[in-house]
Amino acid sequence: MFASLDVAAAVQRAAVAFVPMLLGIILHEVAHGWAACKLGDPTAKQLGRLTWNPLPHIDPLGLICFFLTSLTGSFIFGWAKPVPINPLRFRNTARDMMLTSFAGPATNFLLAILFALILRVMLAVFPFASYGGSSAWNFGLNMLLAGISVNFTLAWFNLLPIPPLDGSRILWGILPPKLAFPYMRFERYGFIVLLLLLASGILNFILFPLVRFSFDMAVTLLVQP
Repeated sequence: MFASLDVAAAVQRAAVAFVPMLLGIILHEVAHGWAACKLGDPTAKQLGRLTWNPLPHIDPLGLICFFLTSLTGSFIFGWAKPVPINPLRFRNTARDMMLTSFAGPATNFLLAILFALILRVMLAVFPFASYGGSSAWNFGLNMLLAGISVNFTLAWFNLLPIPPLDGSRILWGILPPKLAFPYMRFERYGFIVLLLLLASGILNFILFPLVRFSFDMAVTLLVQP
C-alpha cells in the first residue's frame, strides 16, 4: 500500500513538473542560440534550433534523467541537446562566449520570475477560499510552484563552473589564457564528475541552498501580497 502511494506521489510530481521543465530546458537552449546569432554566429538558426518545437531539442538521456529524478530525487532536473555554437564566428570570442553562455541561465531566472508572477495572478483571481478544494486549482498551484523551483534549479545548475556547463564557459572568459585552456581540457571528464556529484548527493548539497533561497525570495517578493 505504501509503495503504491509513493509511486502515485512520484508520478504526480513528474506530471506537475513536466511542462515547466520542458519549457525551461527548451528556452534555455533557444536563448543560447539567439544570443549567439545576435553576436555573429547564426549556426543554431541555420540548423533550425531557434524553435519552440521540443523535438529538435530533446536529449533522450536528459529526458530519462528528468523522470528518474522525478521519481527518486530530492530535486528534479534534466537537460536538452546543446545548441551548436561556433566561437570562431564571434567578433570577440571570450566576451561573446560568456554572453552566449549566460543567456541560458538568465532565461531560466526570468522564467522563474514569470511563473511567480503568474502564481500571484492566479491566487488573486482564484483565491484559496473559493477554489482551494478543487483538483484543477491544486494542480495549477503545484505546477506554478514547480515552474519556480525547476527554473531556479536549471539556472543555478548550469552556472556551476564544471565543463561543459555554462558556468565553465563564463569562467573560461574570465581566466587568463594560460589558465583558461588547461581548464577547458578538463571538459572530457566533466560529465563523469557531474554524475558522481549527482549520485553522491553532493550536487544536491550545493544546489539546494541556492534554489531554496531564490525560491523563498521570489515567493516573498512576487507572490505574497
